[in-house]
Amino acid sequence: MTNSSPGIPALWSGQAHMPSVLGRQLVIVEGTGAYVTTSAGQTLLDATSGLWHANIGHGRTEIADAVAAQIRKLETYHVFGRFANEVALTLAERLVKLAPVDNAKVIMTSGGSDSADLAFKLARRHWQVQGRPDKRIILSRERSYHGLHAFGTSVTGIEFNREGYGGPSLVPETRRVPTHDLDGIAAVVAEVGAENIAAIVAEPIMGTGGVIPPAPGFLPGLQKLANDNDILFIADEVITGFGRAGAMFACERFGVQPDMVLMAKGLTSGYLPLGGLLVAPGIWGRFYRENAPVFRHGLTYSGHATASVAAHANIDILEKEFLVERSAALESVLHDALSSLSSASGVREVRSGVGFMAGVELDEGVNGEAVSEHCIDAGVIIRCLPGNTMQICPPFIVTEDEIDRIAETLTTAIETVNARPTAAARGV
Repeated sequence: MTNSSPGIPALWSGQAHMPSVLGRQLVIVEGTGAYVTTSAGQTLLDATSGLWHANIGHGRTEIADAVAAQIRKLETYHVFGRFANEVALTLAERLVKLAPVDNAKVIMTSGGSDSADLAFKLARRHWQVQGRPDKRIILSRERSYHGLHAFGTSVTGIEFNREGYGGPSLVPETRRVPTHDLDGIAAVVAEVGAENIAAIVAEPIMGTGGVIPPAPGFLPGLQKLANDNDILFIADEVITGFGRAGAMFACERFGVQPDMVLMAKGLTSGYLPLGGLLVAPGIWGRFYRENAPVFRHGLTYSGHATASVAAHANIDILEKEFLVERSAALESVLHDALSSLSSASGVREVRSGVGFMAGVELDEGVNGEAVSEHCIDAGVIIRCLPGNTMQICPPFIVTEDEIDRIAETLTTAIETVNARPTAAARGV
């Protein structure tokens, strides 16, 4: 068989309008520190850490060496039934010591979308086991993002990710609630009925929805609302976990202890695909009793030995180089570097100062994709998120000078694009 469309790459890219990207793809061939290199030889400062994951930077030989040694010994073995592999066991023990949940257990997955689907399935199964089968609805916040598997697609608060699958929710019985309004969320709970709600999920700091930090007191208030109504509280720390919020987990920073915590990206800094779910004893305890049912869930590569070694090596680097502390220190550096944009023409809002990440929301009339293209042409990768928001989320190993460069490049790009005449002004 041959390619029936010669000249068009066989790879169908994720989240892409393919006619728009063909012939314009940036092919990344190498990465070192905070920089990546394209097949055309352009060196780019990776101000987005790939897809939020390259916390320790690119090209760390410590991880490459650890992975190579593990593959030579045992690439992996599954963790179904009475089987396990040594590295998955040791990683799980390490993770529960770091967890923002007391006496947690760990279910391993292959990534963040896997972890989300797992959490929502487990939430429903938890109530079924207790003889409360009506508690099935999953609440999620407007503008939220929880991956793009079936359940993640169904609970996302980014509407265009939900459209086109034959109904308002690919998996039924989900509902959106206000982003920060506790009274509004309480009203939805009252309307739907707590007796019908299995769980509510929240990102401590929203990522893909526009880098939105929590309102003061929101997360403890949300947890209390959940607890008072016998609803499970799930924290999605796929982005914020492992240092992005200036603590190992954002839940520590905001003083909450969820029933479940989603993990992925920063667990390995993207060196190999791995995710997981931290589960509190109020949930796992029911499945560890002598007469307990089996939780029918598992993935071929969950607890993958080589990926688990990458996670160990990644956490070693975070600890030995004090990179979580560095992330906390750079939070204010990034905030200060972006401060002048708050009053810049074409900028609606700058969201920074909470975690080593920022979102610069542009006015509707400013073409965010054009701003992103201008930044890339200038040597800095900055993405345009939903809501016309520019994402900044650098590796923890960037210098203060590089943070200044990110801010200056974005400022220039916004000024340049904002100064261009619109189609209406040109009489088009």
